[in-house]
Amino acid sequence: MLVLGGTREGRELAEALHRSGISVVSSLAGRVRNPRVPRGDVRIGGFGGARGLTRWLTEHRPEAVVDATHPFAAQISAAAVSACRDAGVPLLRLERPRWRRLPGDRWHSAPDLAQAAEMIPRLGSRVLLTTGRQGVAAFAPVTSAWFLIRCLAEPEPPLPPNCSVLVDRGPYTLGGELALMRAHRIDLLVTKESGGRDTQAKLDAARQLGLPVIVVTRPSSPAPAVVDDVGAALSWVRDVTAEGALEGRPHTREMPA
Repeated sequence: MLVLGGTREGRELAEALHRSGISVVSSLAGRVRNPRVPRGDVRIGGFGGARGLTRWLTEHRPEAVVDATHPFAAQISAAAVSACRDAGVPLLRLERPRWRRLPGDRWHSAPDLAQAAEMIPRLGSRVLLTTGRQGVAAFAPVTSAWFLIRCLAEPEPPLPPNCSVLVDRGPYTLGGELALMRAHRIDLLVTKESGGRDTQAKLDAARQLGLPVIVVTRPSSPAPAVVDDVGAALSWVRDVTAEGALEGRPHTREMPA
């Protein structure tokens, strides 16, 4: 089994597969220094697009692929759809649930980072930016606001002219997010629609403080099958491996990373 990971859901699935006796290779993009790695085999680095992933699938013949990458990792998700189709390998998308808007939320939707940046001047002047280090350049033209940029690793320039960088990793707590926003006098939160529970506390804090939130909407998944929790993904994998056993194919195997 190949798990395209780098997320908590990917780690949990890989470890559940490992406990079930199913050989698993977890693939991490390698963009984060000292990533949290699951049990089982782990490979670091990209495949070289859809063609490279097709070659890997053809050589190693996993029974299936589970794409558990970040909801905004559109490039690898699209490559997985193409490669699995060409290699004849079943594909499942494990995607964390979307956040639900609750009473008191002051959300403003943006289709992309550039539009989110354009919306900032009319909504706030002290911004907590949590859209990831790779997208920070989109906010460099914004000169009318101060940014607290929180991400897993130092972002590459260009950065907004008025900013401070906080390198930190979740999960976060409501109390911690409230303290952070109050300490820096944050009046606007900008985030991607990543979903899941690990980073939801910032939305709860913004709601409690009455702050507006710019939410960059996530792209729709191109995968043929999508689930939103690890248990459902594990059931799907078991069904696939059971079908493979009925067809005379081994359901566990060693796959070099």
